[in-house]
Amino acid sequence: MKIAVLGGDGFCGWPTTLHLSDKGHEVHILDNLSRRWIDTELGVQSLTPMDSIQERTRIWHQETGRRIHFHLIDIAKDYEILKRWLAEHRPDAIIHFAEQRAAPYSMKSDRHKVYTVNNNVSGTHNLLSAMVETGIDAHLVHLGTMGVYGYSTVGAAIPEGYLPVRIATMDGAEAEQEILYPTRPGSVYHMTKSLDQILFQFYAQNDGLRITDLHQGIVWGTHTEQTRRHPQLINRFDYDGDYGTVLNRFLIQAAIDYPLTVHGTGGQTRAFIHIQDSVRCIELALSDAPKAGDRVRIFNQMTETHRVRDLAELVSRLTGARIAWLPNPRKEAPENDLVVKNEQFLSLGLNPTTLREGLLEEVVDVARKFAYRVDRSRIPSVSAWTRDIARKVERDPEGKALKSVS
Repeated sequence: MKIAVLGGDGFCGWPTTLHLSDKGHEVHILDNLSRRWIDTELGVQSLTPMDSIQERTRIWHQETGRRIHFHLIDIAKDYEILKRWLAEHRPDAIIHFAEQRAAPYSMKSDRHKVYTVNNNVSGTHNLLSAMVETGIDAHLVHLGTMGVYGYSTVGAAIPEGYLPVRIATMDGAEAEQEILYPTRPGSVYHMTKSLDQILFQFYAQNDGLRITDLHQGIVWGTHTEQTRRHPQLINRFDYDGDYGTVLNRFLIQAAIDYPLTVHGTGGQTRAFIHIQDSVRCIELALSDAPKAGDRVRIFNQMTETHRVRDLAELVSRLTGARIAWLPNPRKEAPENDLVVKNEQFLSLGLNPTTLREGLLEEVVDVARKFAYRVDRSRIPSVSAWTRDIARKVERDPEGKALKSVS
């Protein structure tokens, strides 16, 4: 297949690009490289050294003989350019990673909220409109988030996208139908993913677009089979308070003898998936494309759930790191349960990678290798959801004043 990977330079996009190219597909990256500019804005860099996208693709060609084509396009701003590209190349599938992906970044200030909405929602709608106008019959696979469901405890498993309901009819009888599972986004970022769902529903029913929406859990790990092939193919590794995902952050903190930062009670339950499983799920979704006229296909792309404090205790036992308890910068329940259905990927053949000491140690080894690149002042998470919370958040960069336990 000819596959366009929007946002193919990013944390999930790059290993997915390599995986699909390795499977023999013709892969094109469309990216505005905004994630690299955000590094500059935040004054932080990936823990792992990253070459330019041109050098990365050159090394891949050198190692495998396969070409990955790069196109500098901002899908949120360059609608006509995007439309011309689609009309010319007519991809068979489009993988959409091209959204600002960090909840804390989306809540840093009003400017960051506006940027996240403009980039994510406009980019998604531009893509859908351009697909209709060019008449291409491409399967769109979008990387969404488990966070659209919210993190409240409802006492029932979260289904894959759709909820069966019974409603009273005018004649006093009952009717059954399926609706989108009600969203309860916990940040502006999660809100944009919720809005994406409505856009997908409209364009699937109105224009027959074939769409798969993947509600992904928190990604952990660094390596995939393809990124191991050459040092310059390594994936990015975010450890800062805005972009670092919780388990990867714990592992880098342990590697540099920094207290593991648990916010609030640590009772927040989250869904997780290893980066190797994430790229495998994209491949599986491509192999099971919906037909024109089908409703949006929704998968819960996760393999396991854990409480944050349990993860911290696991990493602490593995590495001897201390745990630091901080005020929670997010506006959320201190404790929640999370039960999630994920039968669709399992039925397609996914063999989940679960938390294992060997894989955790692999991430710690990467962190120790590049520990000299860490800016310890960037580790704390200081983006607060409300002004009241902001006044409570500790900002000691070394964790010296934090309540910690062995």
